[in-house]
Amino acid sequence: MQILVPGTLDDALNEVVENTNALPDPLRPWIVVAIGLLAALLITVVIAFVMARFRRRFPGLETTKNPGRSPMLLTLSFAFTKVSVSVAFEETKWTELWQFLLLLGLIASIAWLLIVSMGLLEDMLLAKYRTDEGNPRRLAKIQTQVGLLRRVGSALIVTLAVAGALLTIPEVRALGAGLLASAGLISVVAALAVQSSLANIFAGLQIAFTDAIRVNDTVVVEAERGNIEEITLTYVVVLLLDGRRMIIPSTYFTTTPFENWSRRSTEINGTVLLDLNWNAPIEHLRSRTEQLLASTDLWDGRVGTLNVTDAVGGIVKVTIMLSSRNPGDLWELRNFIREHLISELRRDYPDALPKPLMPGTAQA
Repeated sequence: MQILVPGTLDDALNEVVENTNALPDPLRPWIVVAIGLLAALLITVVIAFVMARFRRRFPGLETTKNPGRSPMLLTLSFAFTKVSVSVAFEETKWTELWQFLLLLGLIASIAWLLIVSMGLLEDMLLAKYRTDEGNPRRLAKIQTQVGLLRRVGSALIVTLAVAGALLTIPEVRALGAGLLASAGLISVVAALAVQSSLANIFAGLQIAFTDAIRVNDTVVVEAERGNIEEITLTYVVVLLLDGRRMIIPSTYFTTTPFENWSRRSTEINGTVLLDLNWNAPIEHLRSRTEQLLASTDLWDGRVGTLNVTDAVGGIVKVTIMLSSRNPGDLWELRNFIREHLISELRRDYPDALPKPLMPGTAQA
């Protein structure tokens, strides 16, 4: 069982073996292995130092630990040990077993290193866009797309690693050659079996790259309002106002109409409705609404009007149009205006408020 390595690594280890000829035979191979492990450790330290200096260029990453150090050390250790065993030890059944186990460990550590590297690239890219505070929508778009690409890449790496590990077994390679003859039938059966899962995966990719929803978008799904918390390959997590999390298949957002309150921007309009008597002081309410809006930072200054929109059955319907920078501010602003106006009407104009109906009675 052989592995391709650079010729310089073989030459260096052969030179180490020749320089250790003066040592006792039982110790010589183990010293070669120890030297290989020491070289792996030194290279890992140098690469980690270089990466730490490079990460300082990205805000927010200069103080975080480097998660790639452990997989890097493990990958180099397996690689150097495998070459050391092939150079320093005679070929026996035991060395073949060790070579096989070292190859499996090398495949697994490389897969781990690649997955961690993709996470580091994602952190660096997002750190670069986080400095653009004037365009949070662009950050949300990049965060959604890069996060989904990382998940796709991680799944692909794990699949290839498992396939590579299995192909190192001669019996599995022979079995694979037989399975290829019936690949057409297997592919049809597999497609039918995972049709729903594949539909969700393609829907997840469509969501990410058509920009229908992004992380932190405010949406209304199934008559529930919430914020997009996470977008995965197969489902979307919506954080509702009361703290619950609604898990929705990705296909929902490609086949069912839904509301996105922050599709182009987070600015949003809303209304406050009041049912009052005919003697309600409309002009006073209009001027008071303008004063209340001017007194709070929840209002963004775009829309702020009060109008009588209906007058039927002895009741005047007053509609106040408001606007805010985001849905959260709008919720607070509507409550702020409603509470102050009702409180002042009860105190100064109690006759303007309609009388509550008694149970079992109808309004005249």
